[in-house]
Amino acid sequence: MRLSTYFLPTLRDDPAEAEIASHRLLLRAGFIRQVAAGVYTTLPLGLRAMRRIEDVIREEMDAAGAHEIRMPILLPAEPWKATGRWDLYGELMFRVTDRHDREMLLGPTQEEAITPLIDAELPSYRDLPINLYQVEWKYRDEFRPRFGLLRGREFLMKDAYTFDRDEDGMRSSYRNMYDAYVRIFDRLGLDYVVVEAEPGQIGGGVNHEYMGRAEVGEDRFVECERGDYLSDWKAATPRPPEAVAEGTAPLEVVDTPDAPTIEAVSRLLGRVASRTLKTMMYDAGGTSLAVLVPGDREVEEAKLERVFFPVPIRRFEDADFAARGFSKGFVGPQGMGQDVIVLADHTVRGGADWVAGANENDKHATGVNTPRDFRVDRWEDVVALRDGDRCPNCGGTLHVARGIVLGHIYQLGTHYSRPLEARFIDEDGSERPYLMGSYGIGISRILAAAVEQFHDDAGLRLPMRLAPFEAVVIVANRDDEQVVSHADRIYVDLRARGVDVVIDDREQAAGVKFNDADLIGYPVQVVVGKRGVQAGTLDLKLRATGERSSAPLEVAVDAVVDLLATAP
Repeated sequence: MRLSTYFLPTLRDDPAEAEIASHRLLLRAGFIRQVAAGVYTTLPLGLRAMRRIEDVIREEMDAAGAHEIRMPILLPAEPWKATGRWDLYGELMFRVTDRHDREMLLGPTQEEAITPLIDAELPSYRDLPINLYQVEWKYRDEFRPRFGLLRGREFLMKDAYTFDRDEDGMRSSYRNMYDAYVRIFDRLGLDYVVVEAEPGQIGGGVNHEYMGRAEVGEDRFVECERGDYLSDWKAATPRPPEAVAEGTAPLEVVDTPDAPTIEAVSRLLGRVASRTLKTMMYDAGGTSLAVLVPGDREVEEAKLERVFFPVPIRRFEDADFAARGFSKGFVGPQGMGQDVIVLADHTVRGGADWVAGANENDKHATGVNTPRDFRVDRWEDVVALRDGDRCPNCGGTLHVARGIVLGHIYQLGTHYSRPLEARFIDEDGSERPYLMGSYGIGISRILAAAVEQFHDDAGLRLPMRLAPFEAVVIVANRDDEQVVSHADRIYVDLRARGVDVVIDDREQAAGVKFNDADLIGYPVQVVVGKRGVQAGTLDLKLRATGERSSAPLEVAVDAVVDLLATAP
């Protein structure tokens, strides 16, 4: 490939809209261009890098026994309504209506498309297990698309789906794909962790995320100082405190004027926040839900949504308090009617003689205890983990780190096959729902995450497996015939040796070419210049380390091949 005829619109200055390194450098290096908020055109260099990622993924998917298909992006609404995700996704979904007023959507994922296909085509237990995958664009109408390819409204994914006849088969398929994902991320050279995760809007039970470490990551994960626990932050379970005996203080109502917050009532009554009881009000599919946590803790709403999935959960708005007879800022669990679900986090077991709202404006109650003063309908893990909590396995200290979710795999069970009535005929002649697994990898996100991990002030330092080209031959003096001749020969010979190489033969100053080579991040740079040719040598640079060397012109190709063998 000759850069004199290649579409390579690099930028010298940082784009004003780019907030993080990957967004800034992918724009500057000519990998992508923005079309609209969260929507990008992938330029030749970016497309080559993504296809290299796809190659690794396809190789490992095929090795794992998966078969590639392609499903449509435009999907009918009916299956999504049957599973409840039409409402659950809400405004996150791109919805369209065709000319016949049929409701449709642009697929954010494909469980509702693949399940009816398997139901129609594989009706017998003899057809199972099956593993199908695709590489396709996905669409989610993010409220605030940002950070370039990390949070877009259109993104490229590999999604796979397994179907089995029983739990053992589902777990075996899941383990197979779990291991395939490990091989993929190892081959791509990324710094990542595998964590227990929160299934979110996909649903199901056991699931894991593959998270690339990155300080700019919008996602957080938790790791134990002793190395025996890793979890997505939203799914992490801290070790709860030891349960205490029931409190004995009498229940008393006290005046707390203008103290609707935990901070205000703590100051007014001289109680630490951890000894107050926070009552958070939610709507759970039309039913009032009171969630109890200690005053110094927060509710992790992803956990709460999981507890009630597929029933939609939303926090009370101001109008809800008045309409349902609650005093905002002064709600307490005591006296809740049977039409209210009272749910408490396990941390509540570690306290007694609580301070809680008295269900009257400007009043709180002290000496609040269960079961004397309030009931708990459900005990669930719904508290948000914080740095310094104790590990649920060993009691060690947990620490929170940031990362980017690159892949997510799920054991779905019958989460989709039951509502979609997708069944197979088992060996005994009975109809049974398929047991499913779902497995996603964000290809465009992997590229952005790799840039976050592999860059410096000059530009990209992508591993050779991810770089769009393995090497560049730089013609430093375009007006010197000997330089051009040697550069062309080396370029042709490298191609003949199987090296994925490009030659920078543009009518540009040498400095521009050197800067672009660093910006784009070719793993090996081969510089052919006038002084080197006169001395019978060329210059080499290993981009990952900045290490420079020289080699005789007559063995230039061997020197480049040897250097490529050392490139990360």
